[in-house]
Amino acid sequence: MSFKKSASFALSSIIAALAVVSFSAQAKEITQIRFAVDPSYPPFESKQADGKLAGFDIDLGNALCAQMKVKCVWVENNFDGMIPGLKARKFDAVLSDMGITEERLKQIDFTDPLYDTHAQLVARAGSGILPTPQALKGKRVGVEQGTVQERYAKAKWEPQGVTVVPYADEEQVETDLVAGRIDAMFTDAAQAAIGFLKKPQGKSFALVGPIVEDKALIGPGTAIGLRKGDADLKNGLNTAFAEIKKNGTFKRIMAKYFETDISIH
Repeated sequence: MSFKKSASFALSSIIAALAVVSFSAQAKEITQIRFAVDPSYPPFESKQADGKLAGFDIDLGNALCAQMKVKCVWVENNFDGMIPGLKARKFDAVLSDMGITEERLKQIDFTDPLYDTHAQLVARAGSGILPTPQALKGKRVGVEQGTVQERYAKAKWEPQGVTVVPYADEEQVETDLVAGRIDAMFTDAAQAAIGFLKKPQGKSFALVGPIVEDKALIGPGTAIGLRKGDADLKNGLNTAFAEIKKNGTFKRIMAKYFETDISIH
């Protein structure tokens, strides 16, 4: 056999081997999904008295896993550490009311949008506080670290004389709001309406002013955060979500936790 034929044969063998590897990678079966959640954020996720996780995102994740016929594994993580943890492979996906933003898209990928719950201020009823730099000047506004609310408040309000106070989790923001250490809480409107405002300590407070919207900083809605290039998991989750919307499962889960329609039409 000539050198030319030998080289040709060797090249063909390499191409064939690569094709097999590529096919194997594409055909890799997903058997479990490790979802990261921040359990300080009811009704999306919280811990029950027995230590078990519960909430809208938990039910949604379990429904997606059931549709995909895979095992759901839940990993607790502070929201501010979600993206570093995802990139470090501590978990496979973030299912914790994470909004899609341009800044996050530089680091991670997202599934199709799942729902949109909006951002709004919470303050004492009748306080006259509004989500504008003029109304908030000299005030202290609490936010959870790593959220779109923190990003927006620091970009739009802080330069105008508003003190933005970041907290490690939502419970700490609520505690300081009740204690009067901050004047307002900038948070997820649906979370506040069903969570904090339904609690005894939240009775004197209300959602104030209009919904705050900003496509670049707050984004078009909430999705599942994924590592860049994880196409198999992304396609699987998108297909599963489309199916549970079609068969009514998503609507049933949504009605269990929310008084308004948070689906994206």
